[in-house]
Amino acid sequence: MSKITTELLLERAVPRSTRLRKIETLNLSKLQLKTGDLDPRLFSRLRHLQKLDLSDNLLDKFPNSLTLPDLRVLNCNNNKLEDVTALKQFPLLEELTYENNVYLTLNDDYKVMFLLENLRLLNGKDITKLANHVRRVNSRKLTSKVTAHWEKFFRDQLPEKYTAEQVKSVKKKFLKSVQTNVVYGPSSLSEFTRWRVKMIAEEFLSYSLGLELNSDTEPEEKTDENEEESTESSREAAEDVAQVCDVSSYICSVTVKPSKRKRNHSKSRAGNKRSKSQANTEEEAEDVSAEPLHFLQCHSKGNSREDFKTQLWSCVFEPVLDSGARKDPIVSSSRTVATCGGESVCLIDCETGTVLKKYKVATEEFFSVAWTTLTMVISDSRKKAHNILAAAGRRGIVKLIHVAADFCYGEIKAHKKPIATVCFSPTQETHLFTASYDKRIALWDIGIPDCDYNFKASQLLVLEAVSIPLRIALVPTCPEQYLLAGCEGGCFAWNIKLDKGQKSRPFEAIFQFPDHESMTTSHRVDGLAFLNDDVVVSKSSKPGCIYLWSWSRSFDTKGKECQRTVSAVILAELEWSTTDMSYLTLSTCPAKEYVFCGDEKGSVWMYNLSNYTTGWGSAKGKRSERRISPTQILKWPELHVNGEQPPEILVNNVVSDPAFTYLVVLTSVNITAIWKKS
Repeated sequence: MSKITTELLLERAVPRSTRLRKIETLNLSKLQLKTGDLDPRLFSRLRHLQKLDLSDNLLDKFPNSLTLPDLRVLNCNNNKLEDVTALKQFPLLEELTYENNVYLTLNDDYKVMFLLENLRLLNGKDITKLANHVRRVNSRKLTSKVTAHWEKFFRDQLPEKYTAEQVKSVKKKFLKSVQTNVVYGPSSLSEFTRWRVKMIAEEFLSYSLGLELNSDTEPEEKTDENEEESTESSREAAEDVAQVCDVSSYICSVTVKPSKRKRNHSKSRAGNKRSKSQANTEEEAEDVSAEPLHFLQCHSKGNSREDFKTQLWSCVFEPVLDSGARKDPIVSSSRTVATCGGESVCLIDCETGTVLKKYKVATEEFFSVAWTTLTMVISDSRKKAHNILAAAGRRGIVKLIHVAADFCYGEIKAHKKPIATVCFSPTQETHLFTASYDKRIALWDIGIPDCDYNFKASQLLVLEAVSIPLRIALVPTCPEQYLLAGCEGGCFAWNIKLDKGQKSRPFEAIFQFPDHESMTTSHRVDGLAFLNDDVVVSKSSKPGCIYLWSWSRSFDTKGKECQRTVSAVILAELEWSTTDMSYLTLSTCPAKEYVFCGDEKGSVWMYNLSNYTTGWGSAKGKRSERRISPTQILKWPELHVNGEQPPEILVNNVVSDPAFTYLVVLTSVNITAIWKKS
């Protein structure tokens, strides 16, 4: 038997080397090596090793800490291996062979396909599609069965208030029962199925029960990730690591205590069965009672519970795949919302607080997300509507994700500087607007992918801005003709009609707003949305100021001249925070005639404007003389995470679904809060 030494490693390097850290290929075959000969301390010095040949030895298993961070190719043919799970320590492994290991079976093949997310070749065969099925469909089916087994047979075995001993007892019974009774796939894979079922059940219990015991152990987040991507010009892998994952919800362990409100009072309680904190709110003028359902930390860098620095920026509800229902805004959205911040995009079920999917790009910071529905040709030549999510941020690249397939199918390198916001045309499903720090707004046709996800994107238009565009909105009555943008230097309008021929266009109008006793165009507009077909809501850098103004009456004063300064016809001002802090954006719920805006203290200001819109709609509608006060202010609850209060909380964005059932609040401290209207 040959003992492994530094000299032996240097001699068996291909080519021979003088230093361990320079070795990239190493041949240790036919040395009669046993598991004990693989010294982790010595192997830890092979930091750049990419190819390792251990064939024709006597290995029965792998040590758990070989520390080969760059290993891509591994040959273990003709050994005595009994278990493959230790191979998960080589996450970048792409090619693996272990033929003629008599104790390994088909179940072990499935285990390595699940554990090694980059694996392409197993024993010389391309397993990419099968591995994706194992990580996606198999995992999803088993998760559903495990959850159903708990709900049917074990959920009621725990009392409302339970002890650690009771949890331990139920957990033991559940793990035994679920491995015996949950069956899926052929009997030849029964060992793999039991292995996965146990893993899924333990993860399920960790977030369903462990958090309620205020455990210091972080619940393990399931990351079945797909790292395939394509660009608009080719289907080569992108330079970053893209990951689409099915995950369990990462819920803050919170305690909510009553807090004082300016216009309403709340009584709160915490610690119920589903880690929800509930508050009943009463209002002097009107009852808009809402309860906080969930507080999630699902955008944490490295899944760290200590991450209170990741900023959350954008969220939008997924449209319902029903062409008839989509015309009615009240039923045009599901309870699923896409959120973005830091390196990830998450899909969240607002009712349950479950993070349904998670998409990561390690080198990205996402600023904006938007949905569209494309009619795609599926494999049997039939056409079917599918929701596509676009996500963009600091790198100036738009990622296109087919959510139902758990697949990022392409990207568009839209700008060389960060993209602040994106939005799709409501009338042209493939038309996407991207607003960038390069002071340009681009219109793209993203195309429709075929059944193999081949697609072609093209740039249709470039709108030149004089300052960075922060928010964009298409005019509801003419979304194919005019676009509004709130920018660092004011509020602008462009003609976007495609039959004009001019591909690069300057702005057509800049709007001026009141500033003390005069009018000015020079101010930052960091909030912009339409309340209805005509009323625009915009927030400027002027403290405490949100304006409502008429698009048609303002733009009509421009006449036929090009690029004129026009005065916004102000309909009303909304009373808001006196902070001068920027980028706390607003949103609207047109169907319910609501405006929402967060502030620098974690509160959400809500304005029900249904009593005003009829008067504003008349041709002679006059400006409301007094500032309109908020209908209600939802105060941020006294929330404790692991016994401590988060730092200062800014509400970067707040969005409701079209029916105003759920209110999603995105903060500066990596917490997504979901409220539900009672």
